Amino acid sequence: SFLPLCFRSPLVTRLILGLLLQAPLTQLSTITQPNFVLLLADDLGIGDVGCYGNDTIRTPNIDRLAKEGVKLTQHIAAAPLCTPSRAAFLTGRYPLRSGMDAINDYRVIFWNAGSGGLPPNETTFAKILQQQGYSTGLIGKWHQGVNCESRNDHCHHPLNHGFDYFYGMPFTLISDCQPTETPEMDRAFRRKLWLSTQMIGLITLTAVLGRLTGLISVQWKTLTCLAGFSLLFFVSWFSSYGFVRYWNCIMMRNHEITEQPMVTDRTTFLILRESISFIERNKHKPFLLFLSFLHSHTPLLTTEKFLGSSRHGLYGDNVEDMDWMVGQVLDAIDKEGLKDTTLVYFASDHGGWLERQEGKRQLGGWNGIYKGGKAMGGWEGGIRVPGIFRWPGVLPAGTVIDDPTSLMDIYPTVVHLAGGAVPQDRVIDGRDLLPLLRGAVAHSEHEFLFHYCGAHLHAVRWHQKDTGAVWKAHYVTPIFSPPGAGACYDRGFCPCFGEGVTHHEPPLLFELSQDPSEAKPLSSDTEPFFDALIRKIGRAIEEHRRTLTPVPEQLSVSNVVWEPWLQPCCGTFPFCWCDKEGDN
Repeated sequence: SFLPLCFRSPLVTRLILGLLLQAPLTQLSTITQPNFVLLLADDLGIGDVGCYGNDTIRTPNIDRLAKEGVKLTQHIAAAPLCTPSRAAFLTGRYPLRSGMDAINDYRVIFWNAGSGGLPPNETTFAKILQQQGYSTGLIGKWHQGVNCESRNDHCHHPLNHGFDYFYGMPFTLISDCQPTETPEMDRAFRRKLWLSTQMIGLITLTAVLGRLTGLISVQWKTLTCLAGFSLLFFVSWFSSYGFVRYWNCIMMRNHEITEQPMVTDRTTFLILRESISFIERNKHKPFLLFLSFLHSHTPLLTTEKFLGSSRHGLYGDNVEDMDWMVGQVLDAIDKEGLKDTTLVYFASDHGGWLERQEGKRQLGGWNGIYKGGKAMGGWEGGIRVPGIFRWPGVLPAGTVIDDPTSLMDIYPTVVHLAGGAVPQDRVIDGRDLLPLLRGAVAHSEHEFLFHYCGAHLHAVRWHQKDTGAVWKAHYVTPIFSPPGAGACYDRGFCPCFGEGVTHHEPPLLFELSQDPSEAKPLSSDTEPFFDALIRKIGRAIEEHRRTLTPVPEQLSVSNVVWEPWLQPCCGTFPFCWCDKEGDN
């Protein structure tokens, strides 16, 4: 025998035989309809998580998911802001296809009382799973609209999009929801409205004083009209922006408003309680739980035991608080004996918000080595997010996949595993990830990914599968302010078009596989195939655009403004107030 002596020992022989006879990964044919727990963070940067390189914020539970499952290092959001990214996640389609991306500056749902939202004719993965016999629940943030034409039509509501149960915010968490915080919503526009009101008021007062002192010859009728206009202008905007906390910061259970305004001190506890309760109620049948965290969006609601726990101020505390919530949900799955029959997924809806600061306090996330952040449609920091799957016995533990994947891939992956079929009457941009996650194929199905900022195409990624290279061409980039700062601090958000962006011809080209930080743009001098690469990507854009069809703009100005007749109200409008959780 040529075996070394050490391999002839009975102990080693038994160990080798044990490894050879070890049960392989479970065959999918033996598993029918697994449970799904989808965990989606809000505004979490890829650099905020331990398993993605952060060694100063503690995320042991998220890290445990990665250790026990598959970690994606190039997981891409379809948009760099909440509303469009989540629309793509729910439908498996670029948000442009459903009208959920904007050509204007209003790139998200702004009011519960706006008429825009995820169109009723869009088919979410929840709707397909519901048809497959799943119990489907959404706990937490929605931000896809509520009503279309009347206060109670609920055309955009989660229950109209395939969820059997909803508890959470129909809107999104904002600093206006916390009375002690500086208002956040439309802050610059609100300042302009206040300034305009003061100027109109000053003109009116000056005219009245001039008339009383005889310095100005003007009729009282004219002054009355001017005063009436001043009052009307003030009421027209203050009736909405003056009561943001009452109009937007509400909690609902199904169609019923439970808190208006929400009591933020107990929100984290209630969301966690509802999530665990949903698992317990549905443990005997297949279920889908979409836990859409309010963490880590400002005002950073953090339970008391985590305040001061991190080395990164309130933001770090908030991330550690969310990680604890993840642990509680995983413990509930284990307690009910569901670990081996449940696919758990964790991601963020887009990159961290670099510009979110109050004084010297950094209240937004960190995107690691990647340039840019939230609201930036092209740069990696705005769209590259954590992506983790765990399914013991089915997905190989401790696996890392570097190929490009998308949040839109969840749609066909979940639908396929549930025994359903994706719609055939529309384009689905997501790809079933299961073969890649299980190691059955070497590469992601994505060849090209298109990176939009609103409805404007900013960049395109090409995965060259034969070489493994990932190229990215930027056609439009935001102008950072101040120059070289890495974000748009002077604006609060980077714009998608207009004077705040630069158009590149030829486009900026990067090889992400060699330069993930997008620090060294290539040129025809440094890359011999530069022109061929740009032509290849250009042809892909033309083909992609041929698949787009005109649809109603859900985020048009007329759809995002506050419409009082659409305002969800616990009481008789405008006297909207209740606290049914407190009553209980």
